[in-house]
Amino acid sequence: MAHSYSHLFGLPTTGLRFFTVYGPWGRPDMSPMLFARAIVEGRPIEVFNHGDMSRDFTYVEDIVEGTVRILDRPPSSGDRREATEVGGADSEAPWRIYNIGNHCSVRLLEYIETLEQALGRRTEKIMRPMQDGDVKDTYADTARLQAAIGFAPSTALADGLSSFAQWFERYYGVDRRSA
Repeated sequence: MAHSYSHLFGLPTTGLRFFTVYGPWGRPDMSPMLFARAIVEGRPIEVFNHGDMSRDFTYVEDIVEGTVRILDRPPSSGDRREATEVGGADSEAPWRIYNIGNHCSVRLLEYIETLEQALGRRTEKIMRPMQDGDVKDTYADTARLQAAIGFAPSTALADGLSSFAQWFERYYGVDRRSA
């Protein structure tokens, strides 16, 4: 729809694809919050596809940085497109799509282990089959974002999960001494 409006009315549009965002104030239905809560409460966590998955985890501050930097760079109708983009190389519509991700896929079990380390506790893992509608691997190609604004997310998973764990413990009043 954004491309159509861009094409029909010359309305500059920019689409941003966020890849597995985590950090303070994260969604309660996403794995960092679900796993952290289970880990600190001593409950097991369900690990889908028997852990054979990977995600391009992106720390929320990197998402914000990329979003803010792209705000003052709207596309123009003279911008060239790659043939793989909607509208192809001959599209004159002023639109762009950027991936904002850490451009580094991390294995699910490594992610869980890193979160356990950040929280100073281990948990039981219940291996389950792949969920319907889920994908095995995600990866954000950020070359276009890097070229446009000179920035690509780079917060290391251990650093981001450490910051998340500190926030989680403060916000929920988790006492590390009871670990």
